[in-house]
Amino acid sequence: MVAVFAALEGYDLACYGVTVPSLLADRSLGGDPATAGTVGSLVAVGMMIGAALAGAAISRLGPRRLLLAGAGTFSAGMLACAVAPSFAVFGAARLLVGVGLGVVLPTLTAYVADLSDPGRRSRNVGLMMSGYALGALLAPLLGAGLLPDASWHWIYVIGAAPALLLLPIAARILPESPVHAGRTAGRAGGRSDLFGLRPLLAPGTRMVTLLFWVASFCGLLLVFGISTWLPTIMRTSGYSLGSALLQTAAMWVGAGLGMIAGGRIADGIGIKPVVSIAFLVGSISLIAMSMRPAIVLLFLLMFVSGLGFIGSQVMTNAFIVTRYPEDVRGAGIGWALSVGRLGAILGPSMGGWILSSQLGVEWNFYLFAIPGLVGATAAALVPLIRVARGSAQAVPEGAG
Repeated sequence: MVAVFAALEGYDLACYGVTVPSLLADRSLGGDPATAGTVGSLVAVGMMIGAALAGAAISRLGPRRLLLAGAGTFSAGMLACAVAPSFAVFGAARLLVGVGLGVVLPTLTAYVADLSDPGRRSRNVGLMMSGYALGALLAPLLGAGLLPDASWHWIYVIGAAPALLLLPIAARILPESPVHAGRTAGRAGGRSDLFGLRPLLAPGTRMVTLLFWVASFCGLLLVFGISTWLPTIMRTSGYSLGSALLQTAAMWVGAGLGMIAGGRIADGIGIKPVVSIAFLVGSISLIAMSMRPAIVLLFLLMFVSGLGFIGSQVMTNAFIVTRYPEDVRGAGIGWALSVGRLGAILGPSMGGWILSSQLGVEWNFYLFAIPGLVGATAAALVPLIRVARGSAQAVPEGAG
């Protein structure tokens, strides 16, 4: 069931990039590339708000309740997108979608970690998030089959309907997190945790938290920038809409396989090298794509870039929930994704600015490769955490 919610999250995120060419061609909306970039950034603004809400509230409300509320919110936003009469209204609806998505992603990740055995957390998070990749893959495949002949409105209706049907079922069958249940039973009065930030910025965990924020910023800049603009970038490079959407689908196939394989490898050798290498592989793939290789090699590079960039962000989330102690896990993933949304805001705007400028299309590949290198470095520098016996304070113990 949680993988289904992850699939809906992936579809709702990816469908905007799939429909951007059709939205720009719909003269009744009055959009242009700069406006489309701004709307792409509004989703990230909403996700930043939603992730902050999740980080602040998850320890009080529990992941199950937040998951249901977030899914209901993004479903309502998708329906509003489908009937939007202008780009302004469409942008407001995407902002609402973003709030719901921002609540759901960190909540799902923390929820799966709470329900998993310690030795299988990375693997289970990777498996759950492979549903995210499957949903994101469905968006370009549907787009290739429906667009431009059918209306873009149907892409958004399809994204809303499953969640509305699944919410009543999920409310009945999803169990409460055992971590939240234990926390609620043992909660006593005490000083405020500043919406979950106090333990994250305590002396023992501050460096870990800041490095995770940098890695999330870089990862989300790449995910949002590339997923928003890749079909348009490839069309600008001379490919048909159908070919560009299939190339995007290849990227999401690579992302899904990377999440599953990365989680299994991480449980065996440790998650830090998996995250760092994934960021580096994504950067190298983008630089190679800028050279306009033969079509077969291009599809291979698309596959590898998805494994690298999108897989690295998901593995960063798994890194966060496996590195923090369980009592701050939910707040840790929520606030990392909230701060990371600043990168998600920058990514679509950066792509729109490049396409609207006099720079060559290859600059999209060059500039998006740089955050991949920064993300790899930040992940490599994250220290271990040891929780002192009888104390909630986490203490770094080297660079492990």
